Amino acid sequence: MNLKDINYLDYGTNKKGTIVLLHGWGQNIEMMDMLGRPFADDFRIIVLDLPGFGKTPEPKEPWSVSDYTNMLHELLASLKVKNPILIGHSFGGRIAICYASQYETDKVVLLSSPFRPTKKKTSFKTKFYKFIKKIKILKPLAEYLKKKWGSADYLAASEINRGTLVKVVNEDLTSNAEKIQCPVLLIYGSKDVDVPITEAQKLEQIIPDAGLVTYENAHHYAYLERLSQTLSILNNFFE
Repeated sequence: MNLKDINYLDYGTNKKGTIVLLHGWGQNIEMMDMLGRPFADDFRIIVLDLPGFGKTPEPKEPWSVSDYTNMLHELLASLKVKNPILIGHSFGGRIAICYASQYETDKVVLLSSPFRPTKKKTSFKTKFYKFIKKIKILKPLAEYLKKKWGSADYLAASEINRGTLVKVVNEDLTSNAEKIQCPVLLIYGSKDVDVPITEAQKLEQIIPDAGLVTYENAHHYAYLERLSQTLSILNNFFE
């Protein structure tokens, strides 16, 4: 992808470094910019629409987390950004994990971020779909049910983004997390059904220098549900 096609904001002072904000699946710049604005007096802030979202066009083929990571590295290199602070929500957190495992990174903040495929109890719908998919004559029915019964993210996505989603959710970033050497802050909600708090606890154990903050009774957008608290915690972490 041509870096000129990537939509991003670049503002702030760069007195204390650069903060890079990475949004979740199906989101855009607006979902993360409120975490950057309060720190603009001290930091350079970069917020981008990841390829396939917001005002950045989608890739020409499905991407993996590594593809997004390579894109981010190329973009930051072109902007002369070294040793960034990465803040990623959900899908954006996957990219932050992958980036920090490969490139010099000052600090990482993961907001309700998954890092591996999670095992879910197989539903009747899934079992039925897998069964009819094996029967050649029922292929049209299988395609219909795939669209009808798919996840909300899957159904809302384009064909390319659907391919990307399948790739991303099936990637295991455990080995990447183990390689992160910088301090990592984890902020998760205790009632997040998309990324259970047990996953955050496991991630805290895997990353060499990590600390977990749990927001009780908060969900997948915990950082927004307790925005003022999040900003206060970030300020302390940055110091």
